Amino acid sequence: MSWTLSTSGAAILKAGANANATIIASAASLATWSDEAEGTLSTMTRKDWVTDYSTIKTNFKPILSDVVSDMVAMKIINYDMSGYTSRTEAQTMLDFLDDNVNAMVKILNEDNKKENMIT
Repeated sequence: MSWTLSTSGAAILKAGANANATIIASAASLATWSDEAEGTLSTMTRKDWVTDYSTIKTNFKPILSDVVSDMVAMKIINYDMSGYTSRTEAQTMLDFLDDNVNAMVKILNEDNKKENMIT
């Protein structure tokens, strides 16, 4: 199930240049967070995106990647904020990612949007 909807590279990129090097090198931790994010997204939107991934139209797959990579990036940042220039920098990044997750989940909760995404 890990990394069906997104990639570790996308999550690491969003966590920024100051993300903890140990955690971004930990494939097991990132895979766990990917599974959690994919499960959370499916639960929040009442749609099993992982199982149905092959039926999603190509142009709609990036929104799923965006949400999941944001969720994982938030966990990376939260894991260790000491590498960022300040707690404010880390918190601003978390707030930005959270805002995007909430906006995308709101869209994905709309049944007419979900129906449009499936072939």
